[in-house]
Amino acid sequence: MTDTLPCCEDYLRTSRRGFLRGSLALGGAAALTVAHGSTVVQTAYAATPAPRTLVVLSMRGAADGLNLVVPHADPVYYQARPSINVPSDRLLAKNGMFGLHPSLAPLLPMWEGGRIAAIHATGLPVANRSHFSAMEEVEDADPGSAERVGWLNRLVGRDGPGSPIEAIQMGGGVPDTAMLGPQPVLVTPDVSSVSLAGADDAASEAARRSSLLTAWGEAGGELAAGVDTALDVVADFAPVRASSTTPGNGATYPDSGLGRALHGCARTIRADVGAEIITVDHGSWDHHTWIGRPENGNLQRMADAFATAVAAFFTDLGPLADKVTLVTISEFGRRVVENANQGTDHGHGNVMFAMGGGVKGGYYGTWPGLTNTSDADLRVTTDYRSVLNEVVTRRLNASTAQVFPGLAPQDHGFITSL
Repeated sequence: MTDTLPCCEDYLRTSRRGFLRGSLALGGAAALTVAHGSTVVQTAYAATPAPRTLVVLSMRGAADGLNLVVPHADPVYYQARPSINVPSDRLLAKNGMFGLHPSLAPLLPMWEGGRIAAIHATGLPVANRSHFSAMEEVEDADPGSAERVGWLNRLVGRDGPGSPIEAIQMGGGVPDTAMLGPQPVLVTPDVSSVSLAGADDAASEAARRSSLLTAWGEAGGELAAGVDTALDVVADFAPVRASSTTPGNGATYPDSGLGRALHGCARTIRADVGAEIITVDHGSWDHHTWIGRPENGNLQRMADAFATAVAAFFTDLGPLADKVTLVTISEFGRRVVENANQGTDHGHGNVMFAMGGGVKGGYYGTWPGLTNTSDADLRVTTDYRSVLNEVVTRRLNASTAQVFPGLAPQDHGFITSL
């Protein structure tokens, strides 16, 4: 889901390459994607409630973490960014080193309630400045492996085959690399798209389902099994489609792709159909030009869209927010030094956020200090997989060895134990 056009040709190629991945259409809109996106499911599944839900929000295009969580006590920051820095007196939630961009104000109540953690200087162990290549590497999360299995597919598959709606990609039509693999997942642009084409109401949907079952009932083979599974997914997802479209607790979502996707996530979680993993994309954050100051510019606009949508999501959930942990990820960070167009170019280290259930709020990570040279990056001191690992092992009782093979994780303590 992209609210703005990306700047890089490399970023544009990521979208074109994505359309090469396969899927099985549900109603011409949603997709059931399994077995590396090339074959169909051969088993029927039954959805069961999920005690906890992980929401992964990908900040596509490489967000500028240095302007989102500002290292105001590092003097190099202000030297390197004379026209795009965030003044220290404008920062929110300041401590001795860091402060938040003013556009994150909608999230300040959660921060002050100890429900948001910011982990700085995170990223890939080795710099990779290609959008497409870095996204693949981040979402595969298994360095050196030739298998095309994403970390979320390994996560949802840790207990064996389950319902395709245990893992849902909301707000897009092409599966992310993190979701690809042998376990079935559901990819849908919105809640209403998980339905049968041509079905206008419950009666016509029932008639369509009956006709399809009759037509394919004795056909046999993978395609027939796929049709059967797709019909099961539509039926299992029905409580979500039937749920109220009015957000709870007075929440108001922005009229944006991210706002609509997170509204769909909240409806899915409230319906309790068994969604353990939900992914959402937000981008592009590829700001080579006019990052701007706190009151204007590309970063201000994107940060405001991000913060208002996420704040509405947690408000909408109400008490259910205790079972939901949201974590953000971006393919890489930005250069320390601003460029000639008042933007920043592709870098290395970045910031990750964890919010919601089980989170112990505050600033985390080992700060390496900044260097004021034309090709300087924020160095990575925490492998991004360690951040994700802390969430999935402590909130979802997953195994490091299965989800992140070969990782020797760092533990920052921003997630409470089960």
